[in-house]
Amino acid sequence: MKSVVLRKATPEDCAFAYHVRKSAFKEYVEQVWDWDEEAQRRVHEERFAKEDFRVISAGGEDVGVMALAVEPDCLRVHQLYVLPEHQGKGFGRECMLLAMDEARRLRRPARLRVMKVNPRARAFYERLGFACVGETDTHDLMEWNPKK
Repeated sequence: MKSVVLRKATPEDCAFAYHVRKSAFKEYVEQVWDWDEEAQRRVHEERFAKEDFRVISAGGEDVGVMALAVEPDCLRVHQLYVLPEHQGKGFGRECMLLAMDEARRLRRPARLRVMKVNPRARAFYERLGFACVGETDTHDLMEWNPKK
């Protein structure tokens, strides 16, 4: 497997990040809500401006995006999307292991939400040791606690 590099996203990466999100996530959004292109772009641009986005590169090719936030009580994984043609190759796992290492250094749990209509994603996080700690109507709330 090609090694993953996370580089800080620049404003020029906003369109790529949206493309990745739409490619990897649209089918799940459509199962719960309608995909309103204008609204999705607006929400993406707002999040891209305020969240710490990283572009996932492997072998010199951009394959996805990740957004993390250090919060007072946890490391929050806001987004992790890998282009469909690069899924199943270990890139998402490698990114999550890097995030989990950061949570371990911070001595905080890592937390995220996963849509209930995406059991593949939930299984992915469970294989990494995340457990469901709550839910909303549309999402499972998951957490991983580092061994101290």
